[in-house]
Amino acid sequence: MTSERDAPALLLDNVVKTYGSIRAVDGVSFSAAPGAFVALLGPNGAGKTTLFQLLAGLFVPDSGRIEIMGQDMRRNPVPALAKLGIVFQQPTLDLELTVTGNLLFHAGLHGMPRSVAMRRIEADLARLGLAKRAHDRTAQLSGGNRRRVELARALLHEPRVLLMDEPTVGLDPASRSDLLKLILSMRTERSVAVLWATHLCNEVSGADRVIVLHHGKVLADTTPAKLVADAGAHTIEEAFLAMTGPQ
Repeated sequence: MTSERDAPALLLDNVVKTYGSIRAVDGVSFSAAPGAFVALLGPNGAGKTTLFQLLAGLFVPDSGRIEIMGQDMRRNPVPALAKLGIVFQQPTLDLELTVTGNLLFHAGLHGMPRSVAMRRIEADLARLGLAKRAHDRTAQLSGGNRRRVELARALLHEPRVLLMDEPTVGLDPASRSDLLKLILSMRTERSVAVLWATHLCNEVSGADRVIVLHHGKVLADTTPAKLVADAGAHTIEEAFLAMTGPQ
């Protein structure tokens, strides 16, 4: 185990997960430094969801190693998961609870004192433009604002790694753009590494690195500009389609 001070925020080393004869995640290795924004770009069925399930501790890899701030997920899952925040692809808020109620419930799961939780909730809702909606039921919020509440929830316990699993699914273009801009600014403010999974090429141009995943394998791990240049393409979309389209 690497010491936390010297460790990357997130480390995957030759991670494999199979389902019968299907290698959903096939020898995936990469790392992310604190404060880095890493885009995981892949078509549907590429293995992104399976990889996120492994990172979230929902499943255990068949082989390989996953570390969060130097904590091995297999050997020390509790301290590793404590440093992780997640926004899932499918909405997971309780629509009958208020915004604050949802966040307090999450804080309780982490054993956070109510006074600390309320201070963080007030600060995060203000930062996310939701201070005036704190006591509204989440059922009353738009899809974009519900995503902001889920982001506030994921950041409430001050994680060092933030997983965003296709977070813009179902959002209108303006809400997608707003959410992405928020993440790009907040990862710097909080020095939190972000792994942003998407199949939308226009969401990765501002990433520090883009990892192209296809059939469970990493096809590229580079900057967006170099991805385009190496493929001899004009756009990220052209490069992505050249790598993952029919051969």
